[in-house]
Amino acid sequence: MVQVPGKRSEPTAAQGLEGVVVADTLLSQVDGERGRLVVRGYDLRQLAGRVAFDELCTLLWAGKLPISSEREALREAWGRARVEAFERIPKLGDALRVPNAMEALRGSMAQLSLDEPSPLDPRLRISAALAVFASAWSRLFRGESPLAPDPDLPPTLDYLRMVTAREPEPARVEALDTYLVAVADHGMNASTFTARIVASTASDPVSAVVAALGAFKGPLHGGAPGPVLDMLDAVGSPARAEAWIAAELDAGRRIMGMGHRVYRVRDPRARVLEDALERLRQRAGLEHDRLPLARALEKAAEAALARRYPERRLAVNVEFYTAVLLDAIGLPRELFSATFATSRVAGWLAHFDEQRATGRLIRPGSRYVGPLPEAKFSES
Repeated sequence: MVQVPGKRSEPTAAQGLEGVVVADTLLSQVDGERGRLVVRGYDLRQLAGRVAFDELCTLLWAGKLPISSEREALREAWGRARVEAFERIPKLGDALRVPNAMEALRGSMAQLSLDEPSPLDPRLRISAALAVFASAWSRLFRGESPLAPDPDLPPTLDYLRMVTAREPEPARVEALDTYLVAVADHGMNASTFTARIVASTASDPVSAVVAALGAFKGPLHGGAPGPVLDMLDAVGSPARAEAWIAAELDAGRRIMGMGHRVYRVRDPRARVLEDALERLRQRAGLEHDRLPLARALEKAAEAALARRYPERRLAVNVEFYTAVLLDAIGLPRELFSATFATSRVAGWLAHFDEQRATGRLIRPGSRYVGPLPEAKFSES
C-alpha cells in the first residue's frame, strides 16, 4: 500500500508477489542470501544422503523422523499403496498414453479418488499413486508394459525397478533417495502456493495435487531439468564450454540451470546433488560421465554471467545437477520432471494440511487499471 499525504491510499501490485509473506510455516525455510535450506528443523545436509525418501515424508507430514521400530510398518504401508495404485491403471483410459509425462500425471491423478475405503494414509496413497503412474507412463512411452510394484521393496528402489525393469544397484538407489529428499519441499514456490490456494477453499488433497502439477509443468518451474541435459549434449566437451556459453549469451538465449528467483548464491541443493553424483561416480561408475563437463560449464557460465550482469550474481540452481544426476542414475530424460514431481508431492501435501489447519481462504486483491464508465452511468 502506498501512502500519499492528504490522499486516500492506493494499492500497488506486487508483481510475482515478490517479498509478500502469505503464510507462517513449520515446513521449510529458504535462505536466499546465505544459500541455506532448512526442512522441519534440519539443515538439508543433515537429511540428504542420510534418510530415505519415505522417512522424509514422515518428517514432513508428522513433524518427526520415524524411529527404527516404525520403519517396517512404514515400508509395508508404502508397498500396499503402490499395489492399490497399480490396480487403478486399467481404469485410467488413455491418460497414461499421452506423449508428455506431466500431462499424463495431470490426467491420471485427476481420476484418483479417496472415497474408496482404505486403511492407508491418504497422503501416502496419493504419493504412491504419483510414483506408480509416472513409472507406468515411462514404460508405455517406450512401447513396453507397465511393471507391477513389488510391495516388499523400499519405495525408491521399487520406483527405479518399475522404470528400468532391472534391480538397481544400491549406489543408484541411494543417489535417487538423496535427490528425492533434496527437492521434496522448498518454501512457497509456485506449485506449493497453488496447492495451498486449493487447500484454502476446503477442497480435497487430490484436487490440490492436480492443480500443483499444472503449475509445476511450466518451464519456469519444474519443467527445466531435461533441457539442461540437452544443453550439455550441445556443448559436448569441457573445452568448448566457454565459447558455447559466450555464443548463447550473444544470441540472447537463456542458460538453463543458472539463476534462481530466491537464491543470490549457489543453490544449496546443487551442492548436495553434485556430491551425490561424485559418490555414485566412485561407487558404481558411469556409462556417460557428464560430471567434468557439468563442472566446466557451470564455471564458464557463472563467470560469463558475472561479467554481463555484475549487479546480480547468477549461480547454478538445482535443475543443473538434477539433470546430470538423474541421467547417471539411469532415468530417461523425458521422465525428469515427473520424477521431480514424485518428490515434491510430499511437500504439496504437507502444505495442504498446514493450510487447512491454520489458514483461511486465500483471496488477494487486484488493482483495476482499465477504463471507467462514462460519468452519466457512474452517477445513475
